Amino acid sequence: MTDTGVAAETTAPPRPEGPGVLGRPYRALSIGIVSVVLLIAFEATAVGTAMPVAARELHGVSLYAFAFSGYFTTSLFGMVFSGQWADRRGPLGPLAGGISLFAAGLLLSGTASVMWLFIAGRAVQGLGGGLVIVALYVVVSRAYPEHLRPAIMAAFAASWVVPSVVGPLVSGTVTEHLGWRWVFVGIPVLVVVPLALALPAIRRTAAGPVDASAPVAPFDRRRIRLALGISLGAALLQYAGQDLRWFSLLPAVLGAVVLVPAVLGLLPRGTYRAARGLPSVVLLRGVAAGSFIAAESFVPLMLVTQRGLSPTMAGLSIAVGGATWALGSYVQSRPRMEPYRTRFVAAGMVLVAASIAAAPTVLIAAVPVWIIAVAWGLGCFGMGTVIASTSVLLLRLSPPEDAGSNSAALQISDGLSNVLLLAVGGAAFAALGGGTVGAGHGADGVSASHPAAFVAVFLPMAVVALVGAWIGTRLTERKP
Repeated sequence: MTDTGVAAETTAPPRPEGPGVLGRPYRALSIGIVSVVLLIAFEATAVGTAMPVAARELHGVSLYAFAFSGYFTTSLFGMVFSGQWADRRGPLGPLAGGISLFAAGLLLSGTASVMWLFIAGRAVQGLGGGLVIVALYVVVSRAYPEHLRPAIMAAFAASWVVPSVVGPLVSGTVTEHLGWRWVFVGIPVLVVVPLALALPAIRRTAAGPVDASAPVAPFDRRRIRLALGISLGAALLQYAGQDLRWFSLLPAVLGAVVLVPAVLGLLPRGTYRAARGLPSVVLLRGVAAGSFIAAESFVPLMLVTQRGLSPTMAGLSIAVGGATWALGSYVQSRPRMEPYRTRFVAAGMVLVAASIAAAPTVLIAAVPVWIIAVAWGLGCFGMGTVIASTSVLLLRLSPPEDAGSNSAALQISDGLSNVLLLAVGGAAFAALGGGTVGAGHGADGVSASHPAAFVAVFLPMAVVALVGAWIGTRLTERKP
């Protein structure tokens, strides 16, 4: 493991000859799994645009962060279970089951009459998403040689480009003219295409256990119990963060008691002290995703309620980020960038921190709203380099038989950080009056102003992203 990490930073490997990800041996598989990512991308961009309107109509702005963290909380369990399932039986089952749950959750949210039922639908959706994302990593690990993995990760990022532009426009238009519910109930029809493309190709190339002749090991019940502990602990902490009363200290303490040992049991040893190599790869993934997603979740709400933008324009203001995210992922996939991967990652986290810190400047009336588009474009470029690079490094440092478990650890770090940082941001937002931003509009259509509530979300997340820049210097082992 040490030698592999050092080599990656000191020499650029020669480009192997052979077909690319769209060559004949990989074409059907690549199109199929990228179609799955395309579906997830369209859902994320479309739902994020409709969320402020849904929360206001369901009288749930005070629970706004729950609509996002509910997804991530259940996805934590789905990730661990998917890793176990995929390592033992192959990725086909968790992928098919995950897509089905994903669609069912969308339907539940789209037909909800109260905010808590809406959040329950997001939770079902998150369980499906957790199953899908880890299964996709196992597919990449088993079906593609190492030299093609950066390219398929770049293709995953590129599949966000069209949804990031079209998603907010379509979602905003549908929300304004037909209602936000159609954004949710309309997406499940897209499930048919990824299923038809991906599943047959996976059955041919990556189905079944790694060693078909070996007996199938039973599920690790301890890891599954720990996964349940992570989801339960994260949910309790999120509840405590949103219900700002003294009584909430009890679920907060219980959540921490359940969560901490579960996390220590599921993530690589040394993760939370940023030990060099795999532990820092896993930690950086969480720091990057958590800080950025926690900040991005509040951008549309800030633009709609504080600057009076329509849902369509609020979504489009950050849509350029899809293209720059894909560009960052593409740049990291170039062979000539391999010797500089860790320095590139650290620079990417600096861009992320700067973009998050710049976001609340639009609370000043004299600052043009387009500033958010520029800032988010730079931040998404940084995220594209970081997310794709951590995925590549994780698969490089994982033997095939551990790809599922290690991919689950990476995604747990990602999802858990989203939940915890959304809880922190949501608590700060609610404590400073953010829960009332959707109530009452002035003559200009803008809600009562609570700029401090938004600043209390963005600036701490910028600090967390800066910590990630330091972690980015620790992704490989030192030379012996």
